[in-house]
Amino acid sequence: MKSVPQSFCNLIWNQKEFNENMKLPIYIYGMPVLRAVAEDIDLAQKEELQTLVSDMFETLTASNGVGLAAPQIGRSIRVVVIDLSVLSEEYPEYKDFRHAYYNAHVLEGGNVMESIEEGCLSLPGISEKVERPTTVHVKYLDDKFQPHDEWVSGYLARVMQHEFDHLEGIMFVDRISTFRRQMNKSKLSSFLKGKARCSYKVKTLK
Repeated sequence: MKSVPQSFCNLIWNQKEFNENMKLPIYIYGMPVLRAVAEDIDLAQKEELQTLVSDMFETLTASNGVGLAAPQIGRSIRVVVIDLSVLSEEYPEYKDFRHAYYNAHVLEGGNVMESIEEGCLSLPGISEKVERPTTVHVKYLDDKFQPHDEWVSGYLARVMQHEFDHLEGIMFVDRISTFRRQMNKSKLSSFLKGKARCSYKVKTLK
């Protein structure tokens, strides 16, 4: 796999102008919804779900991210959107790659592990190397609510694992060493005090 972007959020940390046009605020570390196990969705509400997904894609684009899970916008349901089209120059296979995943679950990971730097829209300003399997067995419903049960590899496998973790109440800082978490303690404490500097609208604990 080629070198990857510095972080999932592609954050503009010192940008002074906030994007006020984004649809939904991003929930920041400390918000209880980020630690809850999300529920499977009711397929009878397809129209509402499609509107939600549209709003999530708009929010994702405005915040310069490649993946967003419903808990990150305050909804404890198993919905994820991923847009890898922004990486198409480096990864041509992801040209026009923009998909929603409903009732997404990770079933198991492969045996080969790789450490790559990750960041998160809910953890602005923090990026750390995270070890994950290079392949992952997942099940989900696609944009048209068709079921899939498959093994995924490449950069998509990493983004899926990162985003699907959110559906289990897991954040990438849970997967780094105690030493590295301690190094980020001041930033994490700031989030709990309602302080988050970033280029997009957020909702904090205070």
